[in-house]
Amino acid sequence: MRKPVIAGNWKMNKTVEESRSLVYDLSIGLRDIKGVEKVLLPPYLSILTAAALLEGTDIGLGAQNLHWEEKGAFTGEISAQMIAEFCQYVLIGHSERRTYFGESDETVNKKIFSAIAHNLIPIVCVGETLGEKETGQTGEVLVRQILNGLKDVTKEYVSAIIIAYEPVWAIGTGKASSAEDARNVIRDIIRPVLQEMYGVQAANSTRVLYGGSVTAANASGFFVHEDIDGALVGGASLKADEFVKITQAGAG
Repeated sequence: MRKPVIAGNWKMNKTVEESRSLVYDLSIGLRDIKGVEKVLLPPYLSILTAAALLEGTDIGLGAQNLHWEEKGAFTGEISAQMIAEFCQYVLIGHSERRTYFGESDETVNKKIFSAIAHNLIPIVCVGETLGEKETGQTGEVLVRQILNGLKDVTKEYVSAIIIAYEPVWAIGTGKASSAEDARNVIRDIIRPVLQEMYGVQAANSTRVLYGGSVTAANASGFFVHEDIDGALVGGASLKADEFVKITQAGAG
């Protein structure tokens, strides 16, 4: 059985003081929910505050990005070594990073290796744009992103990686993929390419989340499908009651 994961990506939202309040509310709302992995991904400046508040809880903490180098002249960047002091997870290859900051499948690959080297669990994002979807390129795009992103990652490590299918056209638009379409993409494209790369057992043990306008109102519709192992939540993760309800739905 794959344990579901509900991860909240706060993006560039919440000051440190606002983060303190949100983490406090979430720590109370989430504490009695079992059977699901709970992860918060606040901005860098709030990580230390969140780490202190989450100590002793079963809520995981992650960063929204990292640089693949250990250290050096990379102004404004954060290394896996720095993140690993406080976090257990790291988000890699989000479409906003690819679109606005020029990230590629190759840089995603480097970041995955850096995360693994420091015992961080990578949450690796893949997804197609609206234009790619409308021209029937979804499969081609996802296969390329997975093959190149996971290049040279061995079977030993792949089951520790979490894949997040986030169709770019659904992120922040309020237009979520239908649950059936998301299930079909994960079942018919993502797991088969993982199987081709690593075999049936590894493909079946790798957790694949859905992300893109997930809300408390639509979450349970995604989670009824066994191929969807949880959600990467954006805007709804900024509201404690919404995120708690989504997590409850993920727990079954």
